[in-house]
Amino acid sequence: MLRKSTTPLENPGNESTDSFGCPFDKLYRNQTIRGAGLTVLRKGSRDAFLQQVSTPASDRGFAVGVSTLPGHTRRIFHEHHATTHVFDHDSVYIRSLGEDYKADLAAPFDFLLLEISPDSLALIADEADLPTVSALNTITAHPDPVLANLARALIPALENPEKASRLFVDQLTAAIGTHVIQQYGERAVSSGSRSRKLSRAQENVAKALILDNLHGNVSIAELAEACSLSRGYFIHAFRETTGVTPYQWLLRERITRARTLLLETDASLSEVAISCGFSDQSHFTRVFANVVGTTPGIWRRTA
Repeated sequence: MLRKSTTPLENPGNESTDSFGCPFDKLYRNQTIRGAGLTVLRKGSRDAFLQQVSTPASDRGFAVGVSTLPGHTRRIFHEHHATTHVFDHDSVYIRSLGEDYKADLAAPFDFLLLEISPDSLALIADEADLPTVSALNTITAHPDPVLANLARALIPALENPEKASRLFVDQLTAAIGTHVIQQYGERAVSSGSRSRKLSRAQENVAKALILDNLHGNVSIAELAEACSLSRGYFIHAFRETTGVTPYQWLLRERITRARTLLLETDASLSEVAISCGFSDQSHFTRVFANVVGTTPGIWRRTA
């Protein structure tokens, strides 16, 4: 299962604030999950003024933030000057956690945050067939609807980690990391894709492991390890071999199994949903309709 934190990552230097310098008592929303070696957080405050926040330089890497609300303002203090930025809906910031940070925060905010360590940065670059990326460019209040849409897709997993598929979260965080490096990584120039495919034995092992975990509670790292491959190689090889990502293949197999149960048994829709790895009947109906083009109830009556 994914792990959810209702108390944020600890700030060793100040027990009253989180690792980004925000006071605990000002945060009405504070969620954390981890996927593909990355830390994903959601932070929200309703306060019109959230005192001055400050964090000392550390070796934690980089923070990528996506604003889900318009109107948040922050005045950032640099060595010899200060700059003021207003965040629109879906605007993004990236900053190095290796530098001291001090800012005045005004107006409520709701940010989706991705913390990327230097090791994770190198791993994402390798998996995306990019040369080594040592740093990310600093931006503040920059519009990026692609990154915003990817990040928002993680909100259900942050709110209900016990229902989230590890496979889905792993793939989505990997996609977010790849986008960040391609758009904002220094020297992030594609080296060209390499042809990679699974052997028949590796393909069978991976598919069997996915089928044994229909709820998606298996990670990309576990699938790669079972095939004796690196995570990056496995991601590319699975897609080149099957034509789809592991999570897309999982959804297809869930629907295939659901069709069999709908035709050959009298199980209720909710029973079919649970048997095929869906969190509930509503989730099952939504995915089935997207794939098949009609609801499972109608499909059963007309098949």
